[in-house]
Amino acid sequence: MTKKPELLIPAGTVREAQRYIEAGANAVVVGEHRFGLRLPGEISIAGLEELVPWAHARNACVYVAVNNLMDNGLLAPLETYLKELDRVQVDGLVFGDPAVLIAVRRAAPGMKLHWNAEMTSTNYATARYWAGKGAVRMVLARELNLEETLEIKRQLPELEVQVQVHGITNIYHSKRSLLTNYKEHQGRPEELEQLDLGMDEGLFLIEQERQNERYPVYEDVNGTHIMSSDDVCMLDSLHELLEGGIDCLKVESLLKTPAYNETVLRSYRQAIDAYTADPGGYRFQEEWLEAIRKLQDLRRELSYGFFYKEQVY
Repeated sequence: MTKKPELLIPAGTVREAQRYIEAGANAVVVGEHRFGLRLPGEISIAGLEELVPWAHARNACVYVAVNNLMDNGLLAPLETYLKELDRVQVDGLVFGDPAVLIAVRRAAPGMKLHWNAEMTSTNYATARYWAGKGAVRMVLARELNLEETLEIKRQLPELEVQVQVHGITNIYHSKRSLLTNYKEHQGRPEELEQLDLGMDEGLFLIEQERQNERYPVYEDVNGTHIMSSDDVCMLDSLHELLEGGIDCLKVESLLKTPAYNETVLRSYRQAIDAYTADPGGYRFQEEWLEAIRKLQDLRRELSYGFFYKEQVY
C-alpha cells in the first residue's frame, strides 16, 4: 500500500478540531491571533491541554501557527508562548519569520518546524536553505503549478512538502487597518457605524471591470485580508499529487461552515484511502465531488487554482 499523505485543516475551536479529525483529518492547525495569521478562531493553551492528548490518542497531530509578521513587542511574549507549546507537546509550528526560528532555539529546541512564507516558498533552493536551518516541512506557495510543485519534491525527497488542495486563498494582506480607514473617511457615519469588519460579516470587494468576481475581505487584529474569488478544488486530480509523493494536503477552512469542511474532508479522505490502497486500480468517484458541490456557494467557482497554468516569468 502506498504511503498516505497527511490531510490537514485549520480549526478555530477545540470542538471544531475534534469534528474535523473525526471527519478524516490527520492533523489540525490552530493558534492565537496575536501570533498566527488568518486563523478561523483561537485556541488557548488551556484548550491545547485538552485537544493535544485527545488528538494523539487518535493518531492525529496538532500544529500551531506562529506565522504572523513579528514586531518588537511580540518577541518577549513569543518565547513564553513557545515554552508553553512545548510543555503541552504540540507536534510542530508553522512559521515564516526568522525571529520564530531564533526564539524556538532558545525556548523549544526540539520543536518541529514547518516553514511557510507563503509567496516566497517557490523553489527547491530556498526550501533546501530552510531545511538546513531546521525546517522539516515546506508549505508551498499557491501560485506554483503542478510541475513546479512536483519538481520541488523530486529535488528534496527528505523534506516534507505541503500544498493546499481545497478552499479559499489569500491574495492580499496589509498590517494596516484599511477597512477601518475606509469606514472613517467615507463621511457617512450614520450608514457605516454599524458595519462589522470581521470575517463573519460577508464583506467583499468588486472590481469595476469584473463585477461578477467577489473578493471576500475582512479585518482583524493583524490587519486587512483580501481573499480569492473562487475556491481551489483538486479532488478529481488528487492522484497526480499522490503519485508525486506530496506529504501533506491542506484543506483551507476559512470562511466556510464546519458542515461544509467536514464534507470536504470526508470526500478527500475517501479519495486518499482509495488511491493509497490500490494506486493501479484507482478510479475517481464522481459522488465524492458531488457531495461538495451540494454545499458549495454558487457564487464561488471550484477551480484548479494555478496547478494547470503555464507560468510566464
